[in-house]
Amino acid sequence: MALPEETTARLSALLGPRLSLAAVDRDHHAASESFHRAPPPDAVAWPEAPDEVAQIVRICAGAGVAVIPWGTGTSLEGHALAYRGGVTLDLSRMDRVLEVRAADMQASVQPGVTREALNTELRATGLFFPVDPGANASLGGMAATRASGTTAVRYGTMRDNVLGLQVVLADGRIIRTGTRAAKSSAGYDLTGLFVGSEGTLGIITELTLRLHGQPEEVASAVCAFDSLDHAVECVSATIQSGTPMARIEFVDALTARAFNLHSGSSLPETPHLMIEFHGSPVTVREDAARFGELAREFGARGFDWATTPEDRARLWRMRHGAYHACKALRPGASGVVTDVCVPMSHLPQAVAEAAGDIAAAGLIGPIVGHVGDGNFHALLLVDPESESEIAAAKRLATRMAERALEVGGTITGEHGIGVGKRPLMAAEHGEAWQVMGAIKTALDPGNILNPGKLVPDRN
Repeated sequence: MALPEETTARLSALLGPRLSLAAVDRDHHAASESFHRAPPPDAVAWPEAPDEVAQIVRICAGAGVAVIPWGTGTSLEGHALAYRGGVTLDLSRMDRVLEVRAADMQASVQPGVTREALNTELRATGLFFPVDPGANASLGGMAATRASGTTAVRYGTMRDNVLGLQVVLADGRIIRTGTRAAKSSAGYDLTGLFVGSEGTLGIITELTLRLHGQPEEVASAVCAFDSLDHAVECVSATIQSGTPMARIEFVDALTARAFNLHSGSSLPETPHLMIEFHGSPVTVREDAARFGELAREFGARGFDWATTPEDRARLWRMRHGAYHACKALRPGASGVVTDVCVPMSHLPQAVAEAAGDIAAAGLIGPIVGHVGDGNFHALLLVDPESESEIAAAKRLATRMAERALEVGGTITGEHGIGVGKRPLMAAEHGEAWQVMGAIKTALDPGNILNPGKLVPDRN
């Protein structure tokens, strides 16, 4: 349904041309990177300051109109889609790096700053922001989904690297959480509450981030294995050995084929590990040699070391492009993406069982993973017009999630809940899911902030 005329008039007076009711803008905000789709929002707003965000929220709250935050649109579980109508709040114009405090190894940024833009800004400081989900996502969106990625095995996730936030609440109040201190025991961890809340509790308008020193030496490599089991068992053994890796990524044989077709590489079409080490020249050489010895025990072959920054960039660009490379295996397909994370001791079995399920279902489903922390993904390629294929892929994804829960894992290691994984929340959290709903009710009694996502429906 359309926005109330009075609401439209008040938003137009505030934003002028930065409020759009045009179909082209609304349609752009009705699609996602995966198979999830929704009707377009009733309007799209582009605020440029926290005070504008607060005013938009107050106007919409007064009319009972939903507000859905939008970063870069790279989420995979329908997080930013307007399933119940309302105003999409596109934060891409709030894209300033506000302050870099190099001595404190911190930066303050607006939510529309992307991770690549921040690291470009940091080049001269000797610092970098390490959380790397692959896509050039906005930092506000990464915090909202508690994102991680290829470097989490060494540097942690957004949970570990967000020190504080500025947040607009559902009634338009602006609050700050956290401090610039290294630690605090002062009350509830509100920063932790909003990191991962997916826009259901408040709109993030500023982030204080922990930075890290750029490593003196970096070494990257890719190596092939004869079997999926051997590659994943090598990961477990490497973690247990205490070898400090910055990245350790797994791709299966089908993904290797996709890389060859998409990137012009010439990888053997077998499972591979991609690894990277950070540190001093001496420690990097020692760590790489230790990993090489261990990997060869599991049959690794064809070590291809990336010795220059350009070679390393090419290697990780190939890994980051895995989603689109794998989608090209079935032109026109959409992706149902799984995202389970299991304790490391259960990783080899979990990956093997997922591969067996995919083969038995007759689906195309390449597997990749940030396996250094037990997190892996299958991209199940389906005809977007085929309800039966989508249903079969969802059943398979649900079974993978159920298996993860059976061994103490989680239904999502990094992509978040949105609408896609919402039906599985009760199975993971039990009564604690209702507690999340109670927190949502307390902070957003009108249920205007990204409704229909993450938490249970209200009675």
